[in-house]
Amino acid sequence: MRSKKKEAAKLLDNIRYPADFRHFNTKQLIQLADELRAETIRTVSAIGGHLGAGLGVVELTVALHYVFDTPKDLLVWDVGHQTQPHKIITGRKDRMKTLRQSGGVSGFPKPSESEYDVFGVGHSSTSISAALGMAVARDMKGETHDVVAIIGDGALSAGMAYEAMNNAAHIKSKMIVILNDNEMSISPAVGAMSGYLCRLMSSSSYHYIRNVAKNMLHRMPQPIEKLAKKTKRYIKDCATGGNLFEEMGFHYIGPINGHDMEQLIPVLQNIKHAEGISSPILLHVKTEKGRGFNSPEASAEGYHAVAKFDPKTCVQNKGSSKPNYTKVFAENLLEIARKDEAVIGITAAMATSTGIGALAAEFPQRAYDVGIAEQHAVTFAAGLAIAGVKPFVAIYSTFLQRAYDQVVHDVAIQKLPVRFIIDRAGFVGSDGETHCGSFDIAYLINLPDMVLMAPSDEHELADMVHTSYGINDRPSAIRFPRGEIIGEKIPHGKPLEIGKARVMQRGEKAAIISLGTRLQDSIQAAVLLEKEYGFKVSVVDARFAKPLDGELILDMASSHNIIVTVEDGAAGGFGAAVADMLAKNKAFDKGLKFRALTMPDIFVEQATQQEQYKEAAIDAEAIYKTISMLI
Repeated sequence: MRSKKKEAAKLLDNIRYPADFRHFNTKQLIQLADELRAETIRTVSAIGGHLGAGLGVVELTVALHYVFDTPKDLLVWDVGHQTQPHKIITGRKDRMKTLRQSGGVSGFPKPSESEYDVFGVGHSSTSISAALGMAVARDMKGETHDVVAIIGDGALSAGMAYEAMNNAAHIKSKMIVILNDNEMSISPAVGAMSGYLCRLMSSSSYHYIRNVAKNMLHRMPQPIEKLAKKTKRYIKDCATGGNLFEEMGFHYIGPINGHDMEQLIPVLQNIKHAEGISSPILLHVKTEKGRGFNSPEASAEGYHAVAKFDPKTCVQNKGSSKPNYTKVFAENLLEIARKDEAVIGITAAMATSTGIGALAAEFPQRAYDVGIAEQHAVTFAAGLAIAGVKPFVAIYSTFLQRAYDQVVHDVAIQKLPVRFIIDRAGFVGSDGETHCGSFDIAYLINLPDMVLMAPSDEHELADMVHTSYGINDRPSAIRFPRGEIIGEKIPHGKPLEIGKARVMQRGEKAAIISLGTRLQDSIQAAVLLEKEYGFKVSVVDARFAKPLDGELILDMASSHNIIVTVEDGAAGGFGAAVADMLAKNKAFDKGLKFRALTMPDIFVEQATQQEQYKEAAIDAEAIYKTISMLI
């Protein structure tokens, strides 16, 4: 028995790149897929992270690299959660233990990492647009390689995907879209007849007959041509489930079983070598998210992301049981919702991760998951607000970027009381640059009448949820980080006075004005400075990035020689606003020294959050050193 297992393991052991298995037969490809699934589970077990999507596309990944001549043929992955198997068989197998760690393999496709990663992704629904651009560029250059976009069914809830499909049908460059359907019931069940029809519809003989028939129809009298077209559509719809994609101008094939190599290989080969197709092709593949991960723990999201786990038992190591900031928001929102039936929660395909799931569990008619459609979420909330409802829109900082136009035009200009709950603000650790919440302060602080808050701890967050609820004449936003709270219990909040900071300690000579959860590091820096220089440093919790507590800031400027602001956001945010206020009030004319500590002017790659704070020089040591240089 042991010798058989050892012999079976040799296939993946000898694979570095797709060219190493293009001579395999179907039986060997099936074995390779089994080994690749096991290797994916083993890799993620040691570090945690995205798992379910990758396990669902193991056979599809092997089949695509087998049929298509990658990297000459281009595979454009959507989102990137599904690409661990792709990375393992494209030269990175030996480095997968560094996945999502500082200096290691990225959790998402990254062109600077490998020529097999042809387009950098992190946000959803970009693959068809990017692939279409590559296909048009190929045609302009007279090249002949294939371009394939692999997009999940969830990503089709974003309007960008439909914009791209509409444009692709109009341009008619040869491109292939693989729809990885692992959740939504958008088609009939897969069966033997369906698989046969897909092979038939993707074959060259089918396309030849189809084109001959089409040419003959054009020569017939119009009434006969019309009747024939209707009959063809009716028969095809009955046999294969006619759908939106055909109406949009794609040649639709599917659905087929995405775990059946004997179906996948011939269909993909037919598609690759198809001639006479004048429209882009969409292959509909049914897969099972989390396939092969036999965990005793239930998962409503198909093990989209997991903690570290034992690869033998598949039981996750949940680590600390302390609540996180998302939980604090969720419980305080529930408290408010129980008292006010006008309170509504909205999220964009992240109900559990943003806390809206808790509201949905108790008040299902007052919680809306709009799918991966952040733009719609914001304007939907604007419509609710204009009608007197009180919407809370919970979206990660990096994803709210996608709806900035809607925030400006549909909410801010109309001064609508939409309450933005911005989770994962600041550094997010191992998810890296595509998910880092760097820019929300800078892109919101410039909007007239916006109230922008950042809590320093869980008590402040609870208070700010209640504060936001009470703001009924303009938009407001609360930004808070990924991670656990400081204490052990979830507090219940009360409203704050808008635009008022709080002084944590009064000192002399130097003042640290912190926005958000950098407050604890600011206090630690003040302790180090007092030990070193013998005087107490003032520490202020700004609470509000907008409106600023101008009275307190100017008081600090008049009574201190040095002011340092600290924030876990990009330059151009809170520190810039404070500097502008000081300049307009001529505080610098009196010799005031000022520094704004922000995230660096780079896209911050994956590491732990603490490593990122240190690298960005916004931790306690960096604050201490900055003030020491100014004394």
